Amino acid sequence: MTSSDRAQLDAEAKDRIAARVGTVLDGRRLLERAAADSRPGGLGGVRVGFACAEFNGAITARLLEGALDALGEAGGDLGVATVVWAPGAFELPVVAQRLASSGAVDAVVCLGAVIRGETGHYDFVAGECAAGIQRVQLDLGVPVSFGVLTTDTVEQALARSEPGEGNKGREALLTALETASLLEAVAEGAAQPAGVAARPA
Repeated sequence: MTSSDRAQLDAEAKDRIAARVGTVLDGRRLLERAAADSRPGGLGGVRVGFACAEFNGAITARLLEGALDALGEAGGDLGVATVVWAPGAFELPVVAQRLASSGAVDAVVCLGAVIRGETGHYDFVAGECAAGIQRVQLDLGVPVSFGVLTTDTVEQALARSEPGEGNKGREALLTALETASLLEAVAEGAAQPAGVAARPA
Protein backbone atom coordinates (compact mmCIF):
# COMPACT_ATOMS: atom_id res chain seq x y z
CA MET A 1 0.00 0.00 0.00
CA THR A 2 3.00 2.32 0.09
CA SER A 3 4.27 4.07 -2.98
CA SER A 4 7.82 2.79 -2.55
CA ASP A 5 9.59 -0.18 -1.00
CA ARG A 6 11.82 2.35 0.74
CA ALA A 7 8.81 3.70 2.66
CA GLN A 8 7.73 0.34 4.12
CA LEU A 9 8.15 -0.38 7.83
CA ASP A 10 10.46 -3.35 8.40
CA ALA A 11 10.49 -5.92 11.22
CA GLU A 12 13.85 -4.68 12.54
CA ALA A 13 12.46 -1.20 13.13
CA LYS A 14 9.48 -2.70 14.97
CA ASP A 15 11.82 -4.76 17.14
CA ARG A 16 14.01 -1.73 17.94
CA ILE A 17 10.95 0.24 18.99
CA ALA A 18 9.58 -2.67 21.04
CA ALA A 19 12.83 -2.77 23.01
CA ARG A 20 12.31 0.86 24.04
CA VAL A 21 8.69 0.85 25.23
CA GLY A 22 6.47 -1.08 27.61
CA THR A 23 3.95 -2.62 25.21
CA VAL A 24 3.61 -2.85 21.45
CA LEU A 25 0.50 -4.15 19.71
CA ASP A 26 1.29 -5.22 16.16
CA GLY A 27 -1.83 -5.76 14.08
CA ARG A 28 -0.09 -7.78 11.40
CA ARG A 29 1.43 -10.22 13.91
CA LEU A 30 -1.87 -10.49 15.76
CA LEU A 31 -3.60 -11.30 12.47
CA GLU A 32 -1.02 -13.98 11.65
CA ARG A 33 -1.52 -15.49 15.09
CA ALA A 34 -5.31 -15.46 14.72
CA ALA A 35 -5.08 -17.06 11.28
CA ALA A 36 -2.95 -19.87 12.71
CA ASP A 37 -5.30 -20.33 15.67
CA SER A 38 -7.87 -23.01 14.88
CA ARG A 39 -9.65 -22.64 18.25
CA PRO A 40 -12.90 -20.67 18.64
CA GLY A 41 -12.06 -16.99 18.64
CA GLY A 42 -9.38 -17.45 15.98
CA LEU A 43 -9.78 -15.74 12.61
CA GLY A 44 -12.55 -18.15 11.66
CA GLY A 45 -14.85 -16.23 14.01
CA VAL A 46 -14.39 -12.83 12.33
CA ARG A 47 -17.52 -11.80 10.46
CA VAL A 48 -16.80 -9.57 7.47
CA GLY A 49 -19.31 -7.45 5.61
CA PHE A 50 -18.61 -6.24 2.08
CA ALA A 51 -20.20 -3.03 0.81
CA CYS A 52 -19.84 -3.23 -2.98
CA ALA A 53 -20.62 -0.65 -5.66
CA GLU A 54 -22.58 -1.83 -8.70
CA PHE A 55 -21.42 1.14 -10.79
CA ASN A 56 -18.26 -0.08 -12.56
CA GLY A 57 -19.41 -3.42 -11.18
CA ALA A 58 -17.16 -5.62 -13.30
CA ILE A 59 -14.18 -4.06 -11.54
CA THR A 60 -15.90 -4.29 -8.16
CA ALA A 61 -16.51 -8.00 -8.76
CA ARG A 62 -12.80 -8.55 -9.43
CA LEU A 63 -11.94 -6.70 -6.20
CA LEU A 64 -14.50 -8.79 -4.31
CA GLU A 65 -13.11 -12.04 -5.72
CA GLY A 66 -9.64 -11.00 -4.54
CA ALA A 67 -10.97 -10.13 -1.09
CA LEU A 68 -12.86 -13.42 -0.77
CA ASP A 69 -9.78 -15.37 -1.88
CA ALA A 70 -7.71 -13.57 0.78
CA LEU A 71 -10.34 -14.22 3.46
CA GLY A 72 -10.34 -17.92 2.67
CA GLU A 73 -6.54 -18.10 2.57
CA ALA A 74 -6.36 -16.35 5.96
CA GLY A 75 -8.61 -18.99 7.51
CA GLY A 76 -11.76 -16.86 7.59
CA ASP A 77 -15.20 -18.39 7.30
CA LEU A 78 -16.75 -17.37 3.97
CA GLY A 79 -20.05 -18.80 5.19
CA VAL A 80 -20.50 -15.91 7.63
CA ALA A 81 -19.49 -13.19 5.14
CA THR A 82 -22.15 -10.73 3.99
CA VAL A 83 -22.12 -8.96 0.61
CA VAL A 84 -24.33 -5.90 0.09
CA TRP A 85 -24.53 -4.25 -3.35
CA ALA A 86 -24.96 -0.47 -3.32
CA PRO A 87 -25.83 1.49 -6.48
CA GLY A 88 -22.44 3.22 -6.59
CA ALA A 89 -19.44 4.43 -4.63
CA PHE A 90 -21.28 7.49 -3.32
CA GLU A 91 -23.73 5.20 -1.48
CA LEU A 92 -21.04 2.99 0.07
CA PRO A 93 -20.72 4.98 3.32
CA VAL A 94 -24.38 4.61 4.28
CA VAL A 95 -24.32 0.89 3.43
CA ALA A 96 -21.11 0.51 5.44
CA GLN A 97 -22.73 2.39 8.32
CA ARG A 98 -25.73 0.06 8.35
CA LEU A 99 -23.51 -3.02 8.19
CA ALA A 100 -21.18 -1.76 10.93
CA SER A 101 -24.04 -0.82 13.25
CA SER A 102 -25.98 -4.05 12.67
CA GLY A 103 -23.93 -6.14 15.09
CA ALA A 104 -23.77 -8.78 12.35
CA VAL A 105 -20.18 -8.02 11.27
CA ASP A 106 -16.85 -7.31 12.97
CA ALA A 107 -15.34 -5.44 10.01
CA VAL A 108 -16.55 -3.89 6.76
CA VAL A 109 -14.70 -3.78 3.45
CA CYS A 110 -15.88 -1.16 0.93
CA LEU A 111 -15.16 -2.03 -2.71
CA GLY A 112 -15.74 -0.13 -5.92
CA ALA A 113 -14.13 1.97 -8.61
CA VAL A 114 -14.40 5.66 -9.38
CA ILE A 115 -12.85 6.40 -12.76
CA ARG A 116 -12.05 9.96 -13.83
CA GLY A 117 -14.17 11.19 -16.69
CA GLU A 118 -14.49 14.49 -18.50
CA THR A 119 -16.46 16.20 -15.71
CA GLY A 120 -15.87 17.08 -12.06
CA HIS A 121 -18.08 14.16 -11.00
CA TYR A 122 -14.99 12.09 -10.14
CA ASP A 123 -13.65 14.57 -7.58
CA PHE A 124 -16.92 14.82 -5.70
CA VAL A 125 -17.71 11.11 -5.67
CA ALA A 126 -14.20 9.92 -4.75
CA GLY A 127 -13.70 12.49 -2.01
CA GLU A 128 -17.13 12.12 -0.43
CA CYS A 129 -16.92 8.33 -0.57
CA ALA A 130 -13.57 8.34 1.26
CA ALA A 131 -14.72 10.90 3.84
CA GLY A 132 -17.95 9.01 4.50
CA ILE A 133 -16.20 5.68 4.95
CA GLN A 134 -13.73 7.26 7.38
CA ARG A 135 -16.58 8.83 9.32
CA VAL A 136 -18.34 5.47 9.69
CA GLN A 137 -15.37 3.78 11.29
CA LEU A 138 -14.64 6.73 13.58
CA ASP A 139 -18.28 7.10 14.65
CA LEU A 140 -18.90 3.40 15.24
CA GLY A 141 -15.48 2.03 16.21
CA VAL A 142 -15.76 -0.79 13.67
CA PRO A 143 -12.95 -1.22 11.10
CA VAL A 144 -14.14 -0.07 7.67
CA SER A 145 -11.47 -0.38 5.00
CA PHE A 146 -11.30 1.63 1.80
CA GLY A 147 -11.01 -0.67 -1.20
CA VAL A 148 -12.41 1.83 -3.68
CA LEU A 149 -10.15 2.38 -6.66
CA THR A 150 -9.75 6.00 -7.77
CA THR A 151 -8.10 5.88 -11.17
CA ASP A 152 -7.77 7.96 -14.31
CA THR A 153 -8.60 5.11 -16.70
CA VAL A 154 -10.43 1.81 -16.89
CA GLU A 155 -7.11 0.15 -17.74
CA GLN A 156 -5.60 1.34 -14.43
CA ALA A 157 -8.62 -0.01 -12.54
CA LEU A 158 -8.34 -3.35 -14.32
CA ALA A 159 -4.63 -3.56 -13.46
CA ARG A 160 -5.35 -2.93 -9.77
CA SER A 161 -8.06 -5.58 -9.69
CA GLU A 162 -6.11 -8.42 -11.34
CA PRO A 163 -6.11 -11.71 -9.41
CA GLY A 164 -3.16 -12.17 -7.07
CA GLU A 165 -1.14 -10.28 -4.50
CA GLY A 166 -1.62 -6.86 -6.15
CA ASN A 167 -5.43 -7.02 -6.04
CA LYS A 168 -6.59 -3.98 -4.05
CA GLY A 169 -9.66 -5.83 -2.78
CA ARG A 170 -7.30 -8.35 -1.22
CA GLU A 171 -5.35 -5.51 0.41
CA ALA A 172 -8.54 -3.93 1.75
CA LEU A 173 -9.66 -7.23 3.28
CA LEU A 174 -6.30 -7.82 4.96
CA THR A 175 -6.30 -4.26 6.28
CA ALA A 176 -9.77 -4.76 7.80
CA LEU A 177 -8.76 -8.04 9.44
CA GLU A 178 -5.54 -6.58 10.79
CA THR A 179 -7.36 -3.60 12.24
CA ALA A 180 -10.07 -5.82 13.77
CA SER A 181 -7.37 -7.97 15.41
CA LEU A 182 -5.61 -4.89 16.72
CA LEU A 183 -8.76 -3.31 18.15
CA GLU A 184 -9.69 -6.58 19.84
CA ALA A 185 -6.25 -6.75 21.48
CA VAL A 186 -6.55 -3.17 22.69
CA ALA A 187 -10.02 -3.91 24.09
CA GLU A 188 -8.68 -6.94 25.92
CA GLY A 189 -6.42 -4.67 27.93
CA ALA A 190 -3.23 -5.20 25.98
CA ALA A 191 -2.72 -8.79 27.14
CA GLN A 192 0.51 -10.00 25.64
CA PRO A 193 -0.09 -12.77 23.07
CA ALA A 194 2.27 -13.39 20.17
CA GLY A 195 2.42 -10.20 18.15
CA VAL A 196 2.75 -8.14 21.27
CA ALA A 197 6.24 -7.31 22.33
CA ALA A 198 7.00 -6.23 25.87
CA ARG A 199 10.05 -4.23 26.86
CA PRO A 200 12.77 -6.59 28.08
CA ALA A 201 13.37 -6.46 31.86
